[in-house]
Amino acid sequence: MSDLPFTLDQLRILKAIAVEGSFKRAADSLYVSQPAVSLQVQNLERQLNVPLFDRGGRRAQLTEAGHLLLNYGEKILSLCQETCRAVEDLQNLQGGTLIVGASQTTGTYLLPRMIGLFRQKYPDVAVQLHVHSTRRTAWSVVNGQVDMAIIGGEVPSELTESLEMVPYSEDELVLILPVFHPLAKLEKIHKEDLYKLQFITLDSQSTIRKVIDHVLVKADIDTRRFKIEMELNSIEAIKNAVQAGLGAAFVSNSAIVKELQMGVLHSASVEGVIVRRTLWLIYNPNRYRSKAAEAFNQEILPQFATPGLKESMLKSSQKNLLTTTNTLDPAMSNADEG
Repeated sequence: MSDLPFTLDQLRILKAIAVEGSFKRAADSLYVSQPAVSLQVQNLERQLNVPLFDRGGRRAQLTEAGHLLLNYGEKILSLCQETCRAVEDLQNLQGGTLIVGASQTTGTYLLPRMIGLFRQKYPDVAVQLHVHSTRRTAWSVVNGQVDMAIIGGEVPSELTESLEMVPYSEDELVLILPVFHPLAKLEKIHKEDLYKLQFITLDSQSTIRKVIDHVLVKADIDTRRFKIEMELNSIEAIKNAVQAGLGAAFVSNSAIVKELQMGVLHSASVEGVIVRRTLWLIYNPNRYRSKAAEAFNQEILPQFATPGLKESMLKSSQKNLLTTTNTLDPAMSNADEG
């Protein structure tokens, strides 16, 4: 086959229809007319000589051939984006893009500080922060849509072989109380005191709630005995509710730095209990790492790493840097071997 039977624009249209579920919404998302989308799909089906959509229902459903083309099309588009970013790197950080992923808590409270420092040093690099669940973030790293990510949840088992996972930081979960609560006057409280408190939590279906409960259970705290006073939909809402005296809560220490400095919340120590979870730095070692990503990895990430884990992160970074260099410059690799 001398000429490809599809164009990149047709692959983008196919992906948009699959994501949006209809030709009209796909056209809107791409800022083109619906007839233009329909025409491109018709041309694509004619060139491939197979139907790509089952048009019998209200929602645009891919046929088996459509699913197959979408699968390969997403890989092609991802490689095209990666190629463009590699070419941009020739400008030595006088442009280019850095895409960082994060799970909810780290993306809200930790990554903005990191990105702020990076932007001060490299103002010409465009930075994107993608905040999603750990599962979705891990998939984005595997697919090359994100350069690297810091996550606090559990990576799906089917992705672990495709990712380099480096322990990055220890995130402590702390008990917060209103500053005027009687227990706020004590240096430490007993574990049994927890079961007398009124707790404010995230919704029971929240991924962050499940992660927090899992970490607490590992610390031998029976979350089933907690008296749940209120369920809210964000950490910010929980902090405000605790500040107003509506109850107590367990949150990440990184989420209350400002409140503790201002003295509007009290962080209570529970005797004999330290509740920590490991935050992981993840990246795909088989993907090209841009100069912007390497600069972020070398210059910014070490500043926020837990001291005991900093060395393993730097060692992994150096290993990946050597791999990337050898991949990009085979001649240099051969010279070293000689």
